[in-house]
Amino acid sequence: MGLKSNNNKKIILISGPTASGKSQLSVLLAKRINGEIINADSMQIYKEISILSSRPKITDLKKVKHHLYGFQSVSGKFSVGQWLKKVKRCAINITKKGKVPILVGGTGLYFKAVTSGLSRIPTISNKKREAVKKIYEKIGYKKFYKKLISSDPLCKNKILASDTQRVLRAFEVKRFTKKSIYEWAKNTKSDFTEYDVRKIYLNIPREKLLIKINDRTKKILADQKCLKEVKNFLNLNIIKSLPANKIIGIAEIKSFFEGRQTYKQLIDNINIKTRQYAKRQSTWSRGHMADWIRVYSDKSSNLFKKILKEVS
Repeated sequence: MGLKSNNNKKIILISGPTASGKSQLSVLLAKRINGEIINADSMQIYKEISILSSRPKITDLKKVKHHLYGFQSVSGKFSVGQWLKKVKRCAINITKKGKVPILVGGTGLYFKAVTSGLSRIPTISNKKREAVKKIYEKIGYKKFYKKLISSDPLCKNKILASDTQRVLRAFEVKRFTKKSIYEWAKNTKSDFTEYDVRKIYLNIPREKLLIKINDRTKKILADQKCLKEVKNFLNLNIIKSLPANKIIGIAEIKSFFEGRQTYKQLIDNINIKTRQYAKRQSTWSRGHMADWIRVYSDKSSNLFKKILKEVS
């Protein structure tokens, strides 16, 4: 069932592709087992983007206590390590109240940090990190990626060339510590070994997921607050390399504002991006979540019963 402990402290992890229905199920579960929800979605941490990132609805927030949603500014950086520290504090506080922490989201790296821990890589100065960034900006992402693979072959097929943050991080770690980021990762362990960790993955069939993605996109864009939200975000004019710029829909809505695509094209393009993201999540789960319990049912009541059985 995953990490085991000698006491009865329990923590539940619920993951699955975007639009698979994780949030709704987690609220039902939290109400049933006296739990509180902790966000494990890297795009739902931002306070300025609520609708486009599909943060939990106000009605759900009233039903169950939620943590780590909408607290971080889009203009700042927020690492996996920072998130993990906050999660540890949340889990301790929730457990002290006699409740069960329930981590919910689709960010694979967040869950990996919980189940496997974070490597203790030595601190690399901002000056050195900026020097690496300048190289990246000078030669472009394709040449820089080749440079990374040349210096650290372990990164091949593990990091996408388009994943700027991870490419930069892997490069700087190898250059300044003389060890691959993956060599550092070998000597890590979870900070949650004292918990009984239950890991649930919503294994929704792709054809069903595509329907849910299409429905959600239409619903999000039908909310006039969504376009206003993105307009306000664009007015902030944040640095292009910041992760918040990667929230699906921002680039597409910007293009729509500029008259470069119709409303129908906007819907289609957001659907395409979301489907691609869901596929990456599924691929990640097969490689990094092989020991998770995979559940699914066409009937939500049956699905809830399956999850309840696995976490009890």
